[in-house]
Amino acid sequence: MDILGRLKSGIVFADGAMGTLLQAQGLAPGEIPELWNLSHAAAVRDAHAQYFDAGSDYVLTNTFGANAEKYHGAAPLAEVVAAGVALAREAADAARRRDGRDRFVALDVGPTGKLIREGSYSFDQAYDAFAAEVAAGAAAGVDLVAIETMGDTLELKAAVLAAKENCALPVFATVALGDDGTLLTGASVEVVAALLEGLRVDAIGLNCGLGPDAMLPFFRRLVACLTVPAIVKANAGLPRIVDGKTVFDVGPAAFAECAAALVEAGATVVGGCCGTTPAHIAAVVARCRSLCATRPEGKGMGAVVSSGTRVLRIPTDDTVVIGERINPTGKKKLRQALLDGDMAYVLREAVAEDEAGAHVLDVNVGVPGIDEPAVLDAVVRAVQGVTALPLQIDTSDPVALDRALRHCNGKPLVNSVNGKEESLSSVLPVVAKYGGLVVALTLDENGIPPTAEGRLAIAEKIIARGAEYGLKPEDFVIDVLCLAISADSTSGKTVLESLRLVRERLGLPTILGVSNVSFGLPGRPLMNAAFYALALGAGLSAAIINPLYSEMMAVYRAFRALMGKDAGCAAWIAAAPSLQASQPSPQPAKPAPAAPAAVPPATGAAATTPLQGAICRGLCADAASAAREALAAGRSPVEIVDGDVVPALEIVGAGFESGRVFLPQLLSAADAASAAFEVIRAELARTGGAGESKGLVVLATVKGDIHDIGKNIVKALLENYGFTVVDLGRDVAPERIVEAARETGAPLVGLSALMTTTVPAMAETVRQLRESGLDCRTVVGGAVLTQDYADKIGADFYARDAMQTVRIAEELFAKRRRGTAI
Repeated sequence: MDILGRLKSGIVFADGAMGTLLQAQGLAPGEIPELWNLSHAAAVRDAHAQYFDAGSDYVLTNTFGANAEKYHGAAPLAEVVAAGVALAREAADAARRRDGRDRFVALDVGPTGKLIREGSYSFDQAYDAFAAEVAAGAAAGVDLVAIETMGDTLELKAAVLAAKENCALPVFATVALGDDGTLLTGASVEVVAALLEGLRVDAIGLNCGLGPDAMLPFFRRLVACLTVPAIVKANAGLPRIVDGKTVFDVGPAAFAECAAALVEAGATVVGGCCGTTPAHIAAVVARCRSLCATRPEGKGMGAVVSSGTRVLRIPTDDTVVIGERINPTGKKKLRQALLDGDMAYVLREAVAEDEAGAHVLDVNVGVPGIDEPAVLDAVVRAVQGVTALPLQIDTSDPVALDRALRHCNGKPLVNSVNGKEESLSSVLPVVAKYGGLVVALTLDENGIPPTAEGRLAIAEKIIARGAEYGLKPEDFVIDVLCLAISADSTSGKTVLESLRLVRERLGLPTILGVSNVSFGLPGRPLMNAAFYALALGAGLSAAIINPLYSEMMAVYRAFRALMGKDAGCAAWIAAAPSLQASQPSPQPAKPAPAAPAAVPPATGAAATTPLQGAICRGLCADAASAAREALAAGRSPVEIVDGDVVPALEIVGAGFESGRVFLPQLLSAADAASAAFEVIRAELARTGGAGESKGLVVLATVKGDIHDIGKNIVKALLENYGFTVVDLGRDVAPERIVEAARETGAPLVGLSALMTTTVPAMAETVRQLRESGLDCRTVVGGAVLTQDYADKIGADFYARDAMQTVRIAEELFAKRRRGTAI
């Protein structure tokens, strides 16, 4: 029986923490755990054996950090991985010989410790790092691949693809949540479920980050989204420092009771993460072995799309808007922008549609003579940097589709597949591989059927073919194809009949390019709006329209209010002033090149100048242009920074702190602010001026910790707020940090740690800084840290996130300037 067969027979028990046991055996802070596969083989083998003795059905190899981006040991990575697999296999075989029960070995694949961002660290680099580890593990004979502790959906996708493309083994994947129930980059459990179900991962769940009681409500939400088995591996509570060592506050008995509650909530796979021991796992097995997991009913989330931070259901009982403006058909300016590589124009279109109320953005770059695979890929990545909306990947080029889907962060709409064999055989496998909600066009080799029954038959044919690739009916949204009534006066009526038939017979969502109906006629906006209203009444689920047409959005909002989908008519009332002021026009308004955002997306606060608007939107080119215009208008660099750049960052920062803005948007705003700063710095250099720094901060990731995600985010924000940062990098010894503080005279030192094994190194660094006699303060942060821990090690400040570090720095340096005691 393989691990998938074992999943069908009851609760499957995983292991607990490897690092906890190795530390007890003498693993030093900062020492590379994976090297113990070679230097302390007996200790690693014994750790696996203890978990098997406790009742684990499978264990994770000691390879959590064995990827090329994170691992920097002397021994070859493949050798370290092979040794780790061999030790786990020896323990599994020994356990099976004792009782005849199958045991399994999972290749442990952890994160790289880097954040995927355009221009710094790419998706493909992350993929390559994971692929090498998976290939080595598969060659060494693991039974499955377990991807864990992921905090970024794009890195998670890279790891899953690396696993699936470099072995034929089952793939499990778990993510680490923060206290707010989201990943580092802002994804909810629903976003994670949409992505991983689309990628067809075999089991999905949560690990690390939280204790079992705190994990329970988020785990319940996750289970409600899944059609596959659910995994849970919680920490043994919160870490504390006792006599210089990290301990956790939930013992085996209490942990087992929490595990039972998780099983009752739907967990099929149960284990432990940081702080859990064989005693914890033995207690879990004793408490939960007789329980039956509440398996998902198989319905999952239905027809959904997602971005890196947002998930959207395409309903059969409501409707959504798909923005059509990033499609060069009939748009000369966009066509020219794509040919010229003018990404700023494209991004302005995306932001304008977002602000106008679109729920999904169509992305099409089909211009003759263009390198469509390269351009579509670039546009998809860039657009996802300035908006949290899910995308519709719109192309007839299978190579372009493959490339864009690979790098798209989330589960997009895919436009489209049709009933022709060439389309079915080229599009469906790609969608099955990467995940997506695919638009099914009701046409085939015989063209578009003239009747609703004929179009329904093609939809059924496409769905049946999709099943051959593992796609479900809910992976499709049906386009019954809107044709111009100027050519066929009955085509509008046929579309409405088809919409009703699809909803009644298939129960699937529908989609239309509404404006096609009026092609060749005068007064198109009015005709489109009228037809849109009729289509909504016939059951249209998603309309591809221009959200900048006030008439179309008025129809959308009116329909939802009239059908009881707009509680208290709130959305209609909110839009009423603009609706009353609008007049039908043959052409939609174009967004100004650098217009201020009245309400920047998701911030809830207003930008009042073009530069503020560009920064809030994350539009780098527009921010630089607006800064140049401000300088040309006679404003001083200091005035621009204090009056535009910092207020814009405050708007976005406030949105981040309140949970309305997520990390990707925060970093995009920081990039746009940096673009403006570059213009301002160039002006200062030209005029001989000098920008005044708000203060000097030293940053470092502590010894033994090779993660620099958090530190790099803090650095970017501090610099954009006007601070000078000395970045010492990662894995920095306490002595080097003290030396840098002494050499620079920095009043503030920021220390980051993401691993429980490096917590003692942070404590030692703080101790040395305090004993050095230097006039500096310390701020500490990282996923494993708490205010209580910061207090115990004597740190002056604890920052839960990057924005709080900025607030601490601002307050500290303001007090120093006033001469106030700190």
